[in-house]
Amino acid sequence: MNSERYSRIQQVLKARQTDLTVCLEEVHKPNNVSAVIRTADAVGLHKIHAVWPNEQMRTLGHTSAGARNWVEVETHDTTLEAIQHLKAQGMQVLVTHLSDQAVDFRSIDYTKPTAIILGSEKVGISKQALALADQDIVIPMVGMVQSLNVSVAGALILYEAQRQRQDAGMYQRDVSPLPDETIQRILFERGHPVLAKVAKRKGLAYPQLDDEGQIVADQDWWKAMQSA
Repeated sequence: MNSERYSRIQQVLKARQTDLTVCLEEVHKPNNVSAVIRTADAVGLHKIHAVWPNEQMRTLGHTSAGARNWVEVETHDTTLEAIQHLKAQGMQVLVTHLSDQAVDFRSIDYTKPTAIILGSEKVGISKQALALADQDIVIPMVGMVQSLNVSVAGALILYEAQRQRQDAGMYQRDVSPLPDETIQRILFERGHPVLAKVAKRKGLAYPQLDDEGQIVADQDWWKAMQSA
């Protein structure tokens, strides 16, 4: 790993927003999942959550490719479990849903810990999510169509959250909000991906990295890595 890449990864990790996330509720189209994850990375999310419609999507959602290398995906078995988990972290839970109680998505304070539930392409937000959420939000529309693609809706909301947090200085940090062990894991896995795969397969702990991102390991570690 060269020093430029090492510095770039550190810069990205410092800007990660650990208290802003989305939860995909039975989103079933792979292209939508990929688009949401790409946007999540672009606005600095560290992790998203998901309740998958089937086992195939669960597997796909954890496949490493592109932005998925940078955004963690935490799976929940049910919507209830997901929302309880998010609320236990002190997050306000928002759902995209047109109702009498819905407010313009731009009126929300996204500098607060926030989770945004995005419903499935087929039926939208579930009744359970609606009952458990803190607030319905809506994207104003003046045309004939009544809804946006789920990944487009997610992007609009996340970039409003990014705008508010940018204005509040929440991306300008000297240190990352992530735990040190998480930072070291990401730096090694993304900076030395081939070695990380070998170490994981052999059950070896990741070594430390120096200030330039180079591996600091003793001969025993290297010998174990090279053994058949």
